[in-house]
Amino acid sequence: MGDESVLVLGATGQQGGSAAAALKDDGWHVRALVRDPASPKARSLSAAGIETVRGDLADTASVRAAVAGAYGVFSVLPSSGQFVYGVSDADEVRFGNMVADAAMDAGVKHLIYTSSNAAGSRTGIGHFESKSRVEDHIRGLAIDSTIVRPSTFMEILLMPDFGVAQGRLTFFMRPDQAMQFIAVEDIGKIAAKIFADRAAYRGRTFELAGDSVTGNDLAAGFSRMANRTISYRRFPDEVLRDSDFLQRLARAVDEGPLAGAADVDVLRRMHPGLLNFGAWLRGPGRTATETLLADGSG
Repeated sequence: MGDESVLVLGATGQQGGSAAAALKDDGWHVRALVRDPASPKARSLSAAGIETVRGDLADTASVRAAVAGAYGVFSVLPSSGQFVYGVSDADEVRFGNMVADAAMDAGVKHLIYTSSNAAGSRTGIGHFESKSRVEDHIRGLAIDSTIVRPSTFMEILLMPDFGVAQGRLTFFMRPDQAMQFIAVEDIGKIAAKIFADRAAYRGRTFELAGDSVTGNDLAAGFSRMANRTISYRRFPDEVLRDSDFLQRLARAVDEGPLAGAADVDVLRRMHPGLLNFGAWLRGPGRTATETLLADGSG
């Protein structure tokens, strides 16, 4: 690896930050594309020894300048499914295709695109369909690439709207229905493994998960952590009826695409430290979970 560099998009966010940290730990020179190098998150990257370069996905020239000379590119994009980003489905496709084209044109040796476990299936959900279109574009390019499809992040369960702090976790699967999850830090660690062995992983697509758990399993884990009962329920029917978006997500769990189909045993052989839900609760998720539970008990 030595002086070879990997450009990481989204390094101030969860997946990109995980990839940047794991690659740095593995000895790569990491270059992070950031909108504002003076922002607190960008300064934290710099303090960790990660190079930051100014750029914006809406500015193709800035992306091409950042890609120049890189061995690899880790491409994670603002999702059109997260409304805070203000990104449309068409924007996500345009950005994803542009990054891949820039990588190919610059002679990048290895591109990793991080998609979703529901991509490649007909879900009728825009932010999964957009990722499928980017995947298709990448597969048609003359560049070594690997597509990773993370399952739902374990960290998402701590969002206030899902109710853990109030003692009732509400999510998309039925109480006895299994769904796959992954710890965000494992996405970066798996990406680092892939970059380290391009010959083994080029041209491949991986679903990523660290565990397959039911709603009741999640409740039991949080209950042990809280030392009090945390119950579980699926989103009530009336809530799903009132939101076409939530209804489509629940259907994608019921029909399989969003429930996940990763081969966790294969992934654990690839990355022996892969975290299951219990290990995540005791490890990287512990502080945030304890803080959330303490706030709720007050």
